[in-house]
Amino acid sequence: MASEGRVFADTCRLNGVSGWDLLCVPGGLNALDVALDNAFIVEIRRLGGGVCYVTSVCTGSLILGAAGLLRGKRAACHWAWRYLLPLFGAIPDERRVVKDGCVFTGEDVTAGIDFALTVLAEIAGEKVAQTLQLGLEYAPAPPFSAGRPENAPSEILVNYRDQIASLLAQRETQACEAAARLSSIC
Repeated sequence: MASEGRVFADTCRLNGVSGWDLLCVPGGLNALDVALDNAFIVEIRRLGGGVCYVTSVCTGSLILGAAGLLRGKRAACHWAWRYLLPLFGAIPDERRVVKDGCVFTGEDVTAGIDFALTVLAEIAGEKVAQTLQLGLEYAPAPPFSAGRPENAPSEILVNYRDQIASLLAQRETQACEAAARLSSIC
């Protein structure tokens, strides 16, 4: 399948996957749209129940939550949506990468590399993860200290919150609906 110059080969539908060792669910602004896709959530629940590692980045943790895979687990999520995790029985954690048993969650897009290195260290050992980190020359040094709400200048935080304000109510409604669906099957 080709899309905008990218090619995805050897793909299959989730219901065609019999199992794997690691499930990784990415996030994005449409994560709660996906969390309301019953067929998708059923497959994530099925696959997540049989893997060694259940993982997500950013708002992917909300999808894992909607699938019932975060009950009683500490989990990371993008700060603007983290407050929705308890709807799914998860315990919000502000760390960039959270490991709770076999569940690994990364806070946001930039934490994705930290998350990947943490999971790699778990699977292949710290030396392998450190070698990859060196190969990537991953030594973050952000130009500003505005990457977290508690560090961002108040004007920047207010501006960002204003930008996402219209999404907040919609996403909260979607999360409540997904949580209600989860409660009805458990």
